[in-house]
Amino acid sequence: MAIQAIQAVRGMNDILPADVWRWQLIESRAREVLGAYGYREIRFPIVEKTELFKRSIGEVTDIVEKEMYSFDDRNGDSLTLRPEGTAGCVRAAIQQGIINDGVQRLWYSGPMFRHERPQKGRYRQFHQLGVEVFGLPGPDIDAELILISARLWQALGITDVSLQLNSLGSSESRARYREALVAYLKKHHEHLDDDSRRRLSTNPLRVLDSKHPAVQAVVADAPGLAAYLDEASQQHFEGLCARLDAAQIAYTVNRRLVRGLDYYSDTVFEWVTDSLGAQGTICAGGRYDRLVNWLGGKSCPAVGFAMGMERLAELLAPDRELVQNPQVYCVALGEAAQIAMMKLAEDLRDQLPRLSLVVHCGGGSGKSQFKKADRSGARLALIIGDDELAQQRVTVKPLRDSGGTQETVSYTALPAMLSQALSLAD
Repeated sequence: MAIQAIQAVRGMNDILPADVWRWQLIESRAREVLGAYGYREIRFPIVEKTELFKRSIGEVTDIVEKEMYSFDDRNGDSLTLRPEGTAGCVRAAIQQGIINDGVQRLWYSGPMFRHERPQKGRYRQFHQLGVEVFGLPGPDIDAELILISARLWQALGITDVSLQLNSLGSSESRARYREALVAYLKKHHEHLDDDSRRRLSTNPLRVLDSKHPAVQAVVADAPGLAAYLDEASQQHFEGLCARLDAAQIAYTVNRRLVRGLDYYSDTVFEWVTDSLGAQGTICAGGRYDRLVNWLGGKSCPAVGFAMGMERLAELLAPDRELVQNPQVYCVALGEAAQIAMMKLAEDLRDQLPRLSLVVHCGGGSGKSQFKKADRSGARLALIIGDDELAQQRVTVKPLRDSGGTQETVSYTALPAMLSQALSLAD
């Protein structure tokens, strides 16, 4: 009987070499952009105590109630695969004491886990790049985060995105609005779906996010949060908008934008696109001034965002994959030539760190090696046969440039020739 192959866990996908370039490009551009703004990388565990997420995200949220991967370890402690990054970052900043060392500008990236219904752009293991800032209370840092994300879209060549903003106000103004919203929604109870009715007693602001047509019709006439903002929240939001206007960042004020996590207050924002169907949010965040205190630290203003890397990867132009092709493919005709070629390739890597070079392995005829060289997408082939080996020379054959000519050069002259032909000089 044939042995059945083991499949990946549903909703947890392999990222194959043909697609990994997308993640590498996002990570490298993000590292460059964030470094230019003075942000430092932090890394923290994938597994945390379950209580961390119950206390931060909220016990009555969908994430905690339905979506977390939680389990008891051998000591009987309840642990959870992280469903988002902010709580773990805050926990690490408190525990390691860096949150007491003045303003902290931090970023991180890695896998997150939620037991959702898998669909395009939404997986049970997904990847986020997150940015968090501790110690700055004003709208200037909120604006900086939005400017960073806008600059990252520019660096990645992503254009089909738009920015939505809102203010949730302080906890006091939000509580007043919650009372008014619940009173209104109860009058329309019969038009709410089951999820909205459940949220009415747990997290009524999430009803504003409902995609159910009947609920959307009810929400259209619901009281607006803006009318309940206190003066400080109003000034904060106006200060943010003024800075974005000055930087010529286009945005829409969306008074129905609430975000799904309990810890948000004042500024919330989302970058959305029409290019990914229903899963249109590619970056979201906001201010969470109460969370540090909730998790046992001294009260500290905080703001951040996270972007979904799977969704960003979908937006990258497909021709970017060409950057993964090697520049040079090395063909060796015979055992002695193969030994010499491997040594020559190592010398080239030492002298030309930017060179992308593949040495043919596995033997085979010259014809089969040249076929693989052509399929590799390399621009040049380096060839060592008996004649080249005897003369300590290598033949350089263009594979892509129709106007190029084949020539033979010495080992010592090869690095300069490749540097010029491939524009490798700094």
